Amino acid sequence: MRRWWQDLTDLVLPADCEGCEAPRTVLCPRCRRALGGAAPRRVRPSPEPPGLPVVHAVAPYAREVRSLLLAHKERGALALTGALGAALAEAVRVGLGTPGFGAPGFEGAGHGGAGHGAPHLGPPHGARRQPGPVILVPLPSARAAVRARGHDPVRRMALVAAGRLRRGGTPARVAAVLRQRRPVLDQAGLDARERRENLAGALEVTAGGARLLDAGRVVLVDDLMTTGATLAEAARALREASGSHRRERTAVYPGGTREGRGKRETGARSESGNPVQCAPEKAAPKATRVALRAAVIAAPPDSFEIARN
Repeated sequence: MRRWWQDLTDLVLPADCEGCEAPRTVLCPRCRRALGGAAPRRVRPSPEPPGLPVVHAVAPYAREVRSLLLAHKERGALALTGALGAALAEAVRVGLGTPGFGAPGFEGAGHGGAGHGAPHLGPPHGARRQPGPVILVPLPSARAAVRARGHDPVRRMALVAAGRLRRGGTPARVAAVLRQRRPVLDQAGLDARERRENLAGALEVTAGGARLLDAGRVVLVDDLMTTGATLAEAARALREASGSHRRERTAVYPGGTREGRGKRETGARSESGNPVQCAPEKAAPKATRVALRAAVIAAPPDSFEIARN
């Protein structure tokens, strides 16, 4: 009921700009430019938490952008969802163009992450792979916070962003497969190390959620990155669930059937007359990796500076 009333009042009643309080407009041209006037860039917090994927952000978390995000999240300014979702879609689009993210497959963490230095397990040399759909995974909010706000702001923005990507020719959908498996402390006032400790093991993938991620390019989405601890924990949960899902799926077909092996052995023979040992007909499925990136609306100003160095 609260959400319905907020939607109605946003459409009917005149309002001041949520970013700078310009009269009679929810989002003035200047604040709209703050969200979309510059191309999204890669951002890196310092220190960078282990396992953090490559992250792209739209704008520094300051002044008007900070006010817009707080208005949308905490004050239920739902008229901003369209503009914020469009900005998030642009951050996703730019992130899709980064090296190593053109096709499905598990791509390791960014600089300093858990996958740094791992061998590339892409397609054979010369083979072409078509990119899979883009799967936007919103960072989850605590249920109590969603009830208090009357809406889930990140999921709302993710749905808008997926729609924008589809209209631009990129298949995209939202998969809200992450959830909190234990309570966490309020992050406000915690430093980078305390946030990592607070969030360690706090997220998990819902039952059956891992299979939704296999065929696509996964992008974690949130409204804000500060220390990167939440995105790193979310990436850990996705990687862990994806690995478990692949092991379970591969165990279904540990090798070929006896009939399959027999048929293969009765085929061609070598010059010595012995059967040629061919691959079984039902081989274990090839393990794929989940390509992983992250996109946010805003990040601390100094994280943009670090990414340029």
